[in-house]
Amino acid sequence: MDNSLMVEEFFDGTQLMGIVAPLKNYQFCWLINQAMQVDFRINIDLEIQLEKKKRKYFFSIYEYAEPHGSLIHYLYSNQFDGEYLLPEFKHLDYLWLMKGDLISGQTVEDLQKTLRSLPSVQMVMELSGDKIKNKGHLIF
Repeated sequence: MDNSLMVEEFFDGTQLMGIVAPLKNYQFCWLINQAMQVDFRINIDLEIQLEKKKRKYFFSIYEYAEPHGSLIHYLYSNQFDGEYLLPEFKHLDYLWLMKGDLISGQTVEDLQKTLRSLPSVQMVMELSGDKIKNKGHLIF
């Protein structure tokens, strides 16, 4: 199977943001859920497992499906036990992927503004696909 085609299809029509928020996964999701009235929940079926240096690393994914429409939000943990899901973005704690519906620039901008206003969130940035070297790591 052609991995580049699979990666291209997975990322077609998605938006991706990187977030610096030095909180544990469950604390960050609780903060988002409270502030934004959403319901991110861990999805253990989507957890990403990478093997590096003969060791396994597990990266949690939290999921929230909007009640109206088909937009789904995924919150990836970028770090586990000293390893990174996207090593090219070691400074990021979380990756927020939106997929499944058209996402306007205004929606992304509003979301970034809301996230930046949360306590403990130090930075939010939009990530363009061409800067991500390990896109395949995000596919579940």
